Amino acid sequence: MNKFTINGSTMHYVDQGEGPVLLMGHSYLWDHAMWAPQIEVLSQKYRCIVPDLWAHGASDAAPVQTVTLQDYAQDLLALMDHLEVDTFSVIGLSVGGMWGTDLAALAPQRVTSLVLMDTFVGFEPEVTHAKYFGMLDAITTAQAVPAPIVDAVVPLFFANNAENDSPELVAHFRERLSSLTGQRAVDVATIGRKVFGRRDAFDDLEAFTLPTLIMVGAEDKPRTPLESQLMHDTVKGSSYFVIPNAGHISNLEQPEIVTEKIEHFLTSVYAD
Repeated sequence: MNKFTINGSTMHYVDQGEGPVLLMGHSYLWDHAMWAPQIEVLSQKYRCIVPDLWAHGASDAAPVQTVTLQDYAQDLLALMDHLEVDTFSVIGLSVGGMWGTDLAALAPQRVTSLVLMDTFVGFEPEVTHAKYFGMLDAITTAQAVPAPIVDAVVPLFFANNAENDSPELVAHFRERLSSLTGQRAVDVATIGRKVFGRRDAFDDLEAFTLPTLIMVGAEDKPRTPLESQLMHDTVKGSSYFVIPNAGHISNLEQPEIVTEKIEHFLTSVYAD
């Protein structure tokens, strides 16, 4: 993996392939490897730059200057400057779509197109905001993810039949959460507060004119198809697709369908 240091913290990222640049953002509680099936295919035609979110994967905890997801978007603009990449498309799932929207609003002349997957860029609804912040506080206090929280969180990420359809995927994620301890658990919870305490970016969405694809798992529990439909209705000219038999991590539950949809979208974006 490659390294980039900003404000005293080091971000790790994958840089694979050649061609138009794709900046890819993974889900909260995952890392760059989440995108492996898509990178394998897309890197044949595109240059895939896939950072580990602060406090995730190999990346350090967030710099003290990175208070919001907008600040994180600035960190990634700095990465693009470091790599001398002028224009790029953003493909973001969950928090990746949240900061991806912030980035497109911060630097509209640099973001060529946007793929928003299993995400929502409005305020976190009050009920889930309270629930998630309660979980994050418990993780911070315990410096670990208590077993009841592991049991509550794991099913949120997958389709209803995932235990049968994708047992290894579910087991791997459960193991990842259970093994999160010490300062790393505290740092991950700190990032969670930035995610679930995010701003409402719908005014920015309404102003977007760039090509935008919005996709969501039909069985996504934390980021429902209704939320994606609201974003689709807001972004003029956006495309919208509901991924069958998929939950929140739709790109891993239905990798072929997702990769094909992204490929088709990018082909139309870079047709010239």
